[in-house]
Amino acid sequence: MAKPESPSEPFKRAITSTMRAIAKNDELTVSFGAETPALQGTAARLPQIPREFTKSDISLTRGISDSYALRLRHHDTGVHAKLVPPGENARAIFEAVENARVESIGCRQMKGVAQNIDALVDHHCRTRGFDKITAQEESPLSEAVGLMMRERLTGKALPESAQTIVNLWRPWIEKKAGEDIDNLVEMIGDQEKFARATRQVIADMGLAEELGDDDSSESDPDAEQDQEQDSESGDDDSDPSDEMGEDGSLAGETEYAESSDADSAETISDDMIDEDGSEQPGEGVRPNFGEGPEKQPSYKVYSSEFDQVIDANELAEPEELNRLRGYLDQQLLPLQNVISMLANRLQRRLLAKQNRTWEFDLEEGILDAARLSRVVTDPMQPLSYKMESDIDFRDTVVSLLLDNSGSMRGRPITIAAMCADILSRTLERCNVKVEILGFTTGAWKGGQSREKWIKAGKTSQPGRLNDLRHIVYKSADAPWRRARKNLGLMMKEGLLKENIDGEALIWAHNRLIGRPEQRRILMVISDGAPVDDSTLSVNTGNYLERHLRSVIDWIECQSPVELIAIGIGHDVTRYYSRAVTIVDADQLGGAIIDNLASLFEEESGMQAQQTKTRKKAAIGTR
Repeated sequence: MAKPESPSEPFKRAITSTMRAIAKNDELTVSFGAETPALQGTAARLPQIPREFTKSDISLTRGISDSYALRLRHHDTGVHAKLVPPGENARAIFEAVENARVESIGCRQMKGVAQNIDALVDHHCRTRGFDKITAQEESPLSEAVGLMMRERLTGKALPESAQTIVNLWRPWIEKKAGEDIDNLVEMIGDQEKFARATRQVIADMGLAEELGDDDSSESDPDAEQDQEQDSESGDDDSDPSDEMGEDGSLAGETEYAESSDADSAETISDDMIDEDGSEQPGEGVRPNFGEGPEKQPSYKVYSSEFDQVIDANELAEPEELNRLRGYLDQQLLPLQNVISMLANRLQRRLLAKQNRTWEFDLEEGILDAARLSRVVTDPMQPLSYKMESDIDFRDTVVSLLLDNSGSMRGRPITIAAMCADILSRTLERCNVKVEILGFTTGAWKGGQSREKWIKAGKTSQPGRLNDLRHIVYKSADAPWRRARKNLGLMMKEGLLKENIDGEALIWAHNRLIGRPEQRRILMVISDGAPVDDSTLSVNTGNYLERHLRSVIDWIECQSPVELIAIGIGHDVTRYYSRAVTIVDADQLGGAIIDNLASLFEEESGMQAQQTKTRKKAAIGTR
């Protein structure tokens, strides 16, 4: 007797067919699972449909599927990559507006799609708490601009949950960029023109310094001609006060002037970090880092009194840790064999390098049986002996620094926890110490640091404005069996929040510097750039990113610690010189093993080269 079909199966087939029809792409593949929904190329992953699904389940899944299909249909990744700004705040606004464009096209053409997208927007706003905020600084500008753009492009009211955040920002946005936003409506069908006009909107909001280079003058002759006419006539309808700071300087120039080294004659490229010309030891950095770089980055911390460095077992009761570890073990069962095979491969490589080896073609030692024929034919040849020797395998410690931000929720953090677990066991067998660390914040929207700042009168550009939470899952000296259950904490609901990468790198680096091992390796696993809404809402848009780049540059250039990074669905090669990016979290295990193996291969290669050099020198002296 055939097994009865699940009630959700016909719905899944209908969703798949509809997506392909909207996207006009028969190659589109659709899967359903508990992992975070994602669109990679022509592969879409949607939320798992429960056997007894509700109306809200249907609306949310339809909204996500319609959004993905419309993006495939109306979005050109090449155009997007060419024009997307490099700055964090500008990029966030650009992405939000482009997403509003592709979804609004579908909403204007199909009434059912409009209802589904509204349900998706409502779910997003309620999940992020936008319906409960009361102050402008509590809400991200990029979200407000994207929602407001959606309202303009569709010509219909937003869901009630989205209206609060838009109403808080609307007067400011209208004053800064209202006219240019109106112009976008006419360009909805042309992505490139729309993107260039979006960049102008971003510039209107005082974020011109985050736009990077733009070739619009070359590709838009009409705009170039208009600029020439304006220059000749000398007329300018813009209000100079909108472009000028309080001290009369152009918007965006004040910060650079403050953060540049006045005595330096070097030209700083767009990719470099602006640094403060004066040394400020101890301000916003940890002690060891303060002793390293010759100049401190222009980065400060408003308050560190609420920061935490805490052991994982202090964040949950023993019973809860055991339950979370049990849940993690259940999630790992399907992938255990794959990762174990990868781990065994790494173990074999390491043990092979630690074992004793033979040196051949020596003048004395044990007669090499493979050279017996040479002894008979050329008895005067001295290089016919071999000798057993030990490989100089340096003491090594590996520190895994895991991004514990909210965007890692679901599949990515599960895979990261599993890989950390397997890697710890594997390297422990090879006498390589392993430390497992995590970084997040103590709260969304700033926590106690922000409350203190508000009570103090909201000083301008306060610096980092959230409470750090750095978690020690396993110290380097702790055996794996004692720290095993701590890794289950990553499965705890509510643990994953914001990510401030620069200070986390300093913290992990300084722990390694204090270790006695000869070789220290720091591996960072992250799925994105540093993001903290509280900090970025009151500082420049690339504030955290600049600090991260400065820290990475110093570690890579001046520190004995070897730094490598793995990005999950996010290109981290623009930050780290030694990095790899994986598309799916399922690839994380292989990426970790291969990168560590390559590091030890490099070490072995150096030793082999030294051995060859010694032999050549010995031959040359005879």
